[in-house]
Amino acid sequence: MELGLHLTNFAMDAPSSGTGAWLGEVAQAAEASGFAVIAVGDHLWQSPWLGRVEQNVLEAYSTLSYVAAHTERVGLTAVVSGVHYRHPAMLGKLVTTLDVLSDGRAWLGIGAGTSTGDVEGYGLSFPPLRERFEMLEETLQICLAMWSGERGAEEPVPGKHFQVSRPLNAPQSVRRPHPPILVGGDGEKRTLPLVARYADVASLRPGPDLPRKIDLINRLAEEAGRDPSEIRKSCVFTFDPGRDGAGIGELLGRLKWLGDMGIDLVIGRVEGVDEVTPLELLGREVIPAAAEFGPRR
Repeated sequence: MELGLHLTNFAMDAPSSGTGAWLGEVAQAAEASGFAVIAVGDHLWQSPWLGRVEQNVLEAYSTLSYVAAHTERVGLTAVVSGVHYRHPAMLGKLVTTLDVLSDGRAWLGIGAGTSTGDVEGYGLSFPPLRERFEMLEETLQICLAMWSGERGAEEPVPGKHFQVSRPLNAPQSVRRPHPPILVGGDGEKRTLPLVARYADVASLRPGPDLPRKIDLINRLAEEAGRDPSEIRKSCVFTFDPGRDGAGIGELLGRLKWLGDMGIDLVIGRVEGVDEVTPLELLGREVIPAAAEFGPRR
């Protein structure tokens, strides 16, 4: 099992002038501690489930580019980009640029999307969920067309919601055949069939029904002609080592529980990340132990 850091709070209510230095310090500490991935949420306002909408939130791909410049090894992804924020070709270009500038470390994290109030507040389009799932599949198809060949597919990509007459992509991604695709969500009727057809990583929610959902992904992947082992099973989570490590035992128990159900990548926000010290604690006490959990690949 590998662990990833999910950044959801950006120095909370700190002055804007100090945010860049804080983010660089956190990114470097996470990499030095052994985190495999650094992820950011893709919202324009803070989630009301995590705090107040007025708290600091940075745009996802600008942030990931900054993180890339302060690190050398970690993967870089959004968890996850809603299809309503950007045209698929623009999203494909953003992820490709991140991949090129980070020398092959970008992922495409994508999902049907939700709103934190930012959509309504900014007057953005937010189609019904059924349409967003249609948009999600078209987005995946367009991005894959852009990542094919030396400079993208030769043929147009038609669709109900998006049409791309020329999926030119120059420069092409460093990671071939394409950056890893992480699809977020665990709905069994719409999301998991898309995971089985398109994803390299499934991003699921923790719960006792994980084995059933993983079994469904594997079965659908086989039906689609894919090797189920090609799809990593990941989970969103919260890492809380507690003050002075008092919660490490409980945390390791939860991670083993996830690993026993088939999860081999856990991307979580860290309680107290503003202080950096919890990252170092996780690197010493949790990340090496968690490497023994999860299915053998």
